[in-house]
Amino acid sequence: MKLGLIVEGAGEVLAAPILVRRLASFLAPEVRLDILNPPHRLSRGKLVKEDELSRVIELTARKVGGDGCILVLLDADEDLPCVLGPRLLGWARKHRSDRAISVVVAQCEYEAWFLAAAESLRNHRGLPSDLRAPPHSERIRDAKGWLHKRMPDGYSPTIDQAALTKIFDLEAARRADSFDKLFRDMGALLGVSAPPRPQQSP
Repeated sequence: MKLGLIVEGAGEVLAAPILVRRLASFLAPEVRLDILNPPHRLSRGKLVKEDELSRVIELTARKVGGDGCILVLLDADEDLPCVLGPRLLGWARKHRSDRAISVVVAQCEYEAWFLAAAESLRNHRGLPSDLRAPPHSERIRDAKGWLHKRMPDGYSPTIDQAALTKIFDLEAARRADSFDKLFRDMGALLGVSAPPRPQQSP
């Protein structure tokens, strides 16, 4: 099964394939997933325009073939994921209704998913041993800055994003609603049901 990734950031070009492989291994280890690499990167300004999104969906659809699927991954920034995500998905499906397509919009930033699973990042990349997930991690507007302040050499998406993606706790990250959506959407693309969301302590 082929999966095509469409992302907006340089960090996600390296990190997104790692994340998708981890999710696939967790959700459906029996599925042989062939991820097109590198992902197709498109700036956010273009990704949120129907004609540009349709163009890259068409290119990716041709590469994955009739049995393949497409995952679009981007940050919400100042937009509402519950508005932006369905809009982009509608455009994508209107253009290629013959492909399984998912659009996942990270609330504010991809890095908010790291914050939701912060305990699993202790002692990695210089992060402190007592690191704790902040309350309402997805409401933090500058998740990159939150990490930057807690890392001796600062946080760089092109250096640290992939490294942290390899180790953060996938189930703990489901504290973040947008990551839980990615979790469930990946299950749907793979043809399996995602396990129930873990109960999280307040």
